[in-house]
Amino acid sequence: MVINLPEKVKYIIDRITEAGYEAYAVGGCVRDSILGREPDDWDITTSARPHQVKALFRRTVDTGIAHGTVTVMLDRDGYEVTTYRIDGEYEDHRHPREVVFTSRLVEDLQRRDFTINAMAYNETAGLVDAFDGMGDIQRGMIRCVGCARERFTEDALRILRALRFSAQLGYEIQEDTVAAIRELAPSLAAISAERIRTELVKLLLSDHPDYLRQAYHMGVTAVILPELDRCMETPQNHPHHCYTVGEHILHSLWGVPATQDLRLAMLLHDIGKPPTLETDSQGITHFHGHPSVSAGMTEKILRRLRFDNSTIATVCRLVEFHDYGNNVQPTPVTVRRAMNRIGEDIFARLLIVKRADIMAQSPYRREEKLKLVNAWDNQYRGIVAKRQCVSLKDLALGGKDLIAAGMKPGPELGTVLQRMLEHVLETPEDNTREKLSEIFLKVT
Repeated sequence: MVINLPEKVKYIIDRITEAGYEAYAVGGCVRDSILGREPDDWDITTSARPHQVKALFRRTVDTGIAHGTVTVMLDRDGYEVTTYRIDGEYEDHRHPREVVFTSRLVEDLQRRDFTINAMAYNETAGLVDAFDGMGDIQRGMIRCVGCARERFTEDALRILRALRFSAQLGYEIQEDTVAAIRELAPSLAAISAERIRTELVKLLLSDHPDYLRQAYHMGVTAVILPELDRCMETPQNHPHHCYTVGEHILHSLWGVPATQDLRLAMLLHDIGKPPTLETDSQGITHFHGHPSVSAGMTEKILRRLRFDNSTIATVCRLVEFHDYGNNVQPTPVTVRRAMNRIGEDIFARLLIVKRADIMAQSPYRREEKLKLVNAWDNQYRGIVAKRQCVSLKDLALGGKDLIAAGMKPGPELGTVLQRMLEHVLETPEDNTREKLSEIFLKVT
């Protein structure tokens, strides 16, 4: 096995080894290189102690020196170099109380989470694979190094990492590792919302976002996203659907590009269905008002997971309006008004959400539904191409123009601006300074 190390990584390894120590690229960068993927970053492990590493390079940063990590700066690039170590007892399901440095590479690899992440490489020794990580890559398997229960007891976040790697790589999770996840999933309650968010987003952006199904069956979502569990257990007995609410959600994730806002919107678009469930006399299920309920729940969930305000606002709008116009034949006026109400900034993404929602439903009237979305899309594209006004910022006359014409700032000015916008939404060709002045400045 030959891995092409970047020149700066080779330089760091060579510099350390020339000084009489061992040094290897280690972990995810080795795994990704074997898989033919471009590593996001390159980590280096060494027998040298932190102060010895610092003495070899002109610019270093004490990133986590208590745990043996020094960042070596080469030009503007930073590379983490960590001393071989053995982790002490874990007290909080996340961090070891102390670390003990060791001179043996295998002891360092033994503390790592999964076999596919416990491989090291340099050009002299080649691939060091003490725990058959290469075999698990060939088998398509996620397996803990050593005892899975011990690895997850040490760091509960590894439970989510196992699920995330499974989704990213399309790998199965080994039986003993699955058993340990089921047993220890409740320990995820001790992990910070920020770290849970990071792993959840990586899973959602993977090629297999529907692998959240595994998280449900292993008891993980019961801790990190209990709202999804209710969806998985809520039936949809209706001609338009062929899955439970949860399965519909999981199938819909395939239908949108791998962007954070779209995948989150699909994950949460029907999250409000369980509390709105009604069953009629014929046994047909209904979920009246679920988009607004889903939007409210979405905001609470995303805030709980510490998402930024911009993401929360965007996803909530996509969720709130995902059923908008489902039974309305679009005209230019209705679409302009919809763009004004929903927001032109997300309107194209909303159409993507609507298509994904339809494709995750039953085949009943699917062609008709898609044809309607395409009609909305065509009208939308025509409005954008013509640069027609759909919001106050696009009016040919603004507030400053009205003040310059003698109008005083205040509620009346806002009322006139809104009347101008209403007029232009109906008659877009009137969005000129001359026409708006003629109509509205004379009136006022």
